[in-house]
Amino acid sequence: MDDLIRVENELNQAISAGDLVHASRLLDDLSPREVTEVIERSPQSKAAVTYRLLAKGRALEVFEFLDPAVQGDLVHALRDDEVASLFQELDPDDRAQLIDEVPAVVAQRLIQGLNPKDRVITNAILGYRSGSVGRRMSPEYVHAHPDETVEATMVRVQQKAKDAETIYTLPVTDSAKRLVGIVSLREVIASEPGTLISELMSEAEHALATDSAEGAARTCADHEYLLLPIVDSETRLLGILTIDDAHQILRDAEAEDVARAGGSEPLRRPYLSTSVFSIARSRVVWLLVLAVSALLTVQVLEVFEATLEQKVVLALFIPLLTGTGGNTGSQAATTITRALAVGDVRTSDVWLVLFREIRVGAMLGLLLGSLGFVLASLVYDVPTGTVIGLTLLCVCAMAATVGGAMPLIAKTIRVDPAVFSTPFITTFCDATGLLIYFTIAKTVLGI
Repeated sequence: MDDLIRVENELNQAISAGDLVHASRLLDDLSPREVTEVIERSPQSKAAVTYRLLAKGRALEVFEFLDPAVQGDLVHALRDDEVASLFQELDPDDRAQLIDEVPAVVAQRLIQGLNPKDRVITNAILGYRSGSVGRRMSPEYVHAHPDETVEATMVRVQQKAKDAETIYTLPVTDSAKRLVGIVSLREVIASEPGTLISELMSEAEHALATDSAEGAARTCADHEYLLLPIVDSETRLLGILTIDDAHQILRDAEAEDVARAGGSEPLRRPYLSTSVFSIARSRVVWLLVLAVSALLTVQVLEVFEATLEQKVVLALFIPLLTGTGGNTGSQAATTITRALAVGDVRTSDVWLVLFREIRVGAMLGLLLGSLGFVLASLVYDVPTGTVIGLTLLCVCAMAATVGGAMPLIAKTIRVDPAVFSTPFITTFCDATGLLIYFTIAKTVLGI
């Protein structure tokens, strides 16, 4: 890693000084993966220069490794003939991802530059909505037929292996291209030449092309399938989702959830190659929304201003109570969002989740409330300790219940559950927690 950083710094200095011969030599000593990392960490102008210093064969390999957003940036910096050559060599699903990253005019020009066969395949993938597995499937696969022999299947594998996405697992289709099973290439190789594929194949789990890409990827990854067949409504085979593509989809989804849980939008490209303006834009919308929603807390404090004047010590505990409520709600939301993603919880389980979370929250609240009661009673007085203890009990139970419910509500109304997590729950729990706090204080202290 230290060597790569040293080479990267030396490469940037060489490009800045215009010493492209030295820069080219430095790139020759790096693997395609290392070159990819260097380009993704570089500003757009230097990234384009670095890429153009690569030999044609290495350039294509590096381009395939690059993040689609970085590929889109490079498209603007390269000549039309360079871009057309790269685009032609990409797999159809990779072409679809690149199309999403470039302006419509550029996208149209790229598609028109394809040969007729590749244009038809690419347009078929682009016909599915963004976020569906049809948009991420590969139509380049090797299939088998149930009534053909092992020998015939091996001939087809040898003929199409070069262009196929993977050959280690073969979908089995009938004469109408309907998926009827799946067979491992290992089983095919280990069988007698005259054995029929129908004797070797097993039932195939599949996904509809219109299904969520994340859901299909989760199925593929959880069951450790090398590929998941993608079919239409009549189970006709359209393409495959490979395990490496499934893992990439899940990594992208996780990055998006983490960003939104923290109150920002995902950058969609490496941090150091993202402009300062883009980073600020990814955060400002959420900051504005949260700033406006935080006015609820100010309004609650204003309503109970007279109560605070009579018992000033109550103000000292506000950060403790609002922080505890926000953290409890965030913990619950994170747990349920993850459970939804892996299929442990469904939206129909809402009442089970609420019943469980209110008990978890009450248990946490009882523990924290007891501690708060003892400490506040020792430092101040028993009535104040009682207020703090009861508030912590109620706030934890409320926050855990709300935190558990929000992702389920979001899923029901088809909104990303991560959007409803930490930022909104924290703000909601702040305002509601203060209402609970001052209500208990007025009741117990008689003010």
